[in-house]
Amino acid sequence: MRTLMLLILLAFSASVSAGSADISRGQSKAAMCTACHGASGISVLPDYPNLAGQKAGYLEQALKAYRDGQRQHQIMAPMAQGLTDQEITDVAAFYAAQQPTPAAAAEVVASQ
Repeated sequence: MRTLMLLILLAFSASVSAGSADISRGQSKAAMCTACHGASGISVLPDYPNLAGQKAGYLEQALKAYRDGQRQHQIMAPMAQGLTDQEITDVAAFYAAQQPTPAAAAEVVASQ
């Protein structure tokens, strides 16, 4: 029984590390996002959300929903369509690692 548990833990840890996020790959892939969301995830246009500091899980979920057609948006759906799960994980990790500006953080608090 102990050996079986060890094998299960090893298999699980291997699967988790195989899909781990790479922030530098995410930054490279996020270059296509900068026109609307800014180079570090701080939007340069008022109609587009800031992505800096968002939770990676939320960003992954949103990008997959755009890619898979569960969430509709005329700009985001085509942008996400060609992304693999790994690329989405990397992009989400990149934006999650960015620091929101103090003004952007204040906007988030004020809207709650």
